[in-house]
Amino acid sequence: MDLEAELARARELDVSELADAIESIGFECTRCGACCKGYETDDGEREPHTATLFPDEVRTIQETTSYDADGDSVAVASTSDASLEWRDIARPMPYGLVEGDDGLEGETFEWALQTNACGDCRFYEEDDAGQGTCQVHEDRPLICETYPFSVDVAGTSQPMGEAVDEAGVVRAHECEGLGRDISRGDAAELAGALKERAVREIEEAIAVSAAYEPVETEPGEVVVHDSEGAKSPDGAELQ
Repeated sequence: MDLEAELARARELDVSELADAIESIGFECTRCGACCKGYETDDGEREPHTATLFPDEVRTIQETTSYDADGDSVAVASTSDASLEWRDIARPMPYGLVEGDDGLEGETFEWALQTNACGDCRFYEEDDAGQGTCQVHEDRPLICETYPFSVDVAGTSQPMGEAVDEAGVVRAHECEGLGRDISRGDAAELAGALKERAVREIEEAIAVSAAYEPVETEPGEVVVHDSEGAKSPDGAELQ
């Protein structure tokens, strides 16, 4: 795959055409939370929510969010000095890691949003009526902002599951909000974020490839390779 060629293709995506496609498919978030929660596999296992985020997206959440005064939940623009640690926000992408005697170990690429004990995104909450909300909605990663859509450009990530609808280069993945009316303004905003995500994902892939150097891991050790180099699970660069 020629990532530079795909990057040029992503940069040439027409936001207006993407908006046309999104508008023709239709979408309105119902706040069901399905895209934020873990799920049961066919064999009855609980699969945790897995959504990619970039290193700078982790830092943005760190800068805008902290623990509340009680120290047991997060709050945007909180007056608390208890900032979230890297591990509070992100975890090593599990793909490529193996289960050793001392837990997960090995090398992996990129970060996933941290999850709670139930396998749901740690920033997802539900009210008494079962309506979902995101504690970091204004600063949520691009993968979350653009769900359930993706673009058919090599080098970009695709949400879990096959596409269930498409228009032009836009692909729509399983979501109960598909097929609902969407305003032109909302479609255009979503299209702009979708293009930004496509460009960022390919730029990140190119940078990861350029920075990658194999690391010999110890038992129980995890190394994450992102666009900034090799890091430990707490986000610190390896020396």
